[in-house]
Amino acid sequence: MASNIPELFGSSVFNDKVMRAKLPKDIYKALKKTMENGTHLELDVANAVAVAMKEWAVENGATHYTHWFQPMTGYTAEKHDSFISPTGDGQIIMDFSGKELVKGEPDASSFPSGGLRATFEARGYTAWDPTSPAFIKDHTLYIPTAFCSYSGEVLDKKTPLLRSMETLSKEATRILHLLGNTDVTSVNTTVGPEQEYFIVERDLYKKRKDLVFCGRTLFGAAAPKGQEMEDHYFGALKPRIADFMHDLDKELWKLGIPAKTKHNEVAPAQHELAPIFETSNVAVDHNQLTMEMMRKVARKHGFVCLLHEKPFEGINGSGKHNNWSLITNTGVNLLDPGKTPGENTQFLIFLMAVIQAVDDYADLLRISVAGAGNDHRLGGNEAPPAIVSIFLGDELQAVMDSIENDTYFNGVQREQLETGAHVLPHFTKDTTDRNRTSPFAFTGNKFEFRMLGSSASVSTPNIVLNTAVAEVLRQFSEKLESVSQEELPAAIHDLLKSTLLSHKRIIFNGNGYTEEWVEEAKRRGLPNLVSTPDALEHFIDPKNIELFTRHGVFTKEEITSRYEILLENYSKTIHIEGKTLEEMLKKEVLPSISAYVEQIADTAVKKKTLIPGMPLAYDTELITTLSSLQAEISSNLASLLQNMEAAEALDDALLTAKAYHENVLSDMERIRSAVNEAEALIPDQYLSYPTYDQLLFSI
Repeated sequence: MASNIPELFGSSVFNDKVMRAKLPKDIYKALKKTMENGTHLELDVANAVAVAMKEWAVENGATHYTHWFQPMTGYTAEKHDSFISPTGDGQIIMDFSGKELVKGEPDASSFPSGGLRATFEARGYTAWDPTSPAFIKDHTLYIPTAFCSYSGEVLDKKTPLLRSMETLSKEATRILHLLGNTDVTSVNTTVGPEQEYFIVERDLYKKRKDLVFCGRTLFGAAAPKGQEMEDHYFGALKPRIADFMHDLDKELWKLGIPAKTKHNEVAPAQHELAPIFETSNVAVDHNQLTMEMMRKVARKHGFVCLLHEKPFEGINGSGKHNNWSLITNTGVNLLDPGKTPGENTQFLIFLMAVIQAVDDYADLLRISVAGAGNDHRLGGNEAPPAIVSIFLGDELQAVMDSIENDTYFNGVQREQLETGAHVLPHFTKDTTDRNRTSPFAFTGNKFEFRMLGSSASVSTPNIVLNTAVAEVLRQFSEKLESVSQEELPAAIHDLLKSTLLSHKRIIFNGNGYTEEWVEEAKRRGLPNLVSTPDALEHFIDPKNIELFTRHGVFTKEEITSRYEILLENYSKTIHIEGKTLEEMLKKEVLPSISAYVEQIADTAVKKKTLIPGMPLAYDTELITTLSSLQAEISSNLASLLQNMEAAEALDDALLTAKAYHENVLSDMERIRSAVNEAEALIPDQYLSYPTYDQLLFSI
């Protein structure tokens, strides 16, 4: 396949190469102008594009088209329409118009709206996003779109992302012009989302109701071996996993997704895929497709791909590292420090803007990754803590120190790596190590936001990042625009220093897992929003509403609707988990304990009959222990059901979410502990579900 990869890559995408071949030159230029400059697309251009797009799709086996969008469900949505159009004589033609390309009409009331739309107000619209290429999948032409209500409020995750990209481009270009870079006309944000996931046998998965309904195990005794030997990370790929990854790469490459890196992750049965950087909205679309294709290809190989943040207790959860940077239309990475970062004014301004943005809106960054699944992951096993901080590393920290103290920065000495083996090549070490516990780490020419959970859309974190940085750049521009060219260098120095002094509390280069850091962060005044309900209540803080409304990313009503949706999703998730746990306990766990206790008792009676006087201390102790655990599970189950009913009775979304977090989850954890203890004493043949050792080590 290697020699055909260039031909394979993007073969299912209506990309620039196809557009050049299929579109008249004037239509192609008009479409490119819309894509690059955000200008309005005229209907005659849309009609011409639609005809070419339909012809290309039909040539490649497509029979239908769909407007593909990203509602507030966390998944993608699609409604398929065929290209057929009756001619009136019992025949049909394959037809597709510009109107059908640019606009669709799904039912808006059936998607989460947080009260923006009532059931009787059903109309909604999808609008073509020409900056994200259309593609063919399963004999259907997929057209990436935005989704809004009849009255114009956004109901999706694409529209606010596009808005945030536009406002950041505007503010970044504005300050670049102040610095003399007038050739820059736009700035794009780029993202490379690394995707972690678990692969388990499908036959085993189907026997675990918790995995089927919740995506995570609600209980399970630890296997004798976990990740403590550290032998799975970067280990040799098992043949079936290698075949799966090979097929996944092919499917992703067909769709133009630049899947680059694949390897085993730390936990058993855990793996990772990393793509090359792309423009943010394309990267978001491609990550949604990547997750879908992971699940689809896994099924073909007899597997199931688990994208939950914490499917198994006691081993690493799965994240999605959001590698974020800024690129001008002239090809300059604004977060590249260059060889002399201390003298790179442009870099320092953008770096300082990010530092202030993360400090000012740390709560929003935490909110952007909030969810019931991610709460189980944050704070351990290589996941960052819930406290947002920035890691800069030794070199940039030295630059910050020189700014703060008005001293000259003459660089950090780059050392040669000494291995002691002369046959190995010599190379220069990086000027700083990595910090795997940092939520927001500078990694050379980008920031890696490591708090995202594996199942989440990467849209929301980038909406927050883009908007927050745009706001700080706006403030910087207002301070510098009134300064003369002669005074500008001194004004920039003063701006950098004052910003650093005001926001250096967010910089932390140490171990984020320690209790000392929790206390230090508290002294610094950094928020520690441990749970999703704790975080979400700050979404509607006045400063956050002001941020989004000032830049036109959200209206106040749209923020409130998302606040309601996120709280409801949190409560619904835990409610489903509670009901699933109830069913598994009543139908599987408690009967298994009873069956084994009965077997032990019967065996003890036979022992006593056959061998009078034989000690039965072990049997008695085992029966007592299991019976006690069974009673404990039953008692906690009764409490769980009572607390779920009480939470559902509350009429405030935040109070309901907090009740689920404080009471229902606590009951579930107590049940998990008791079930795990009982499971460790029961032979596998008495269990109706596969255990951790089977799930994690069967492939």
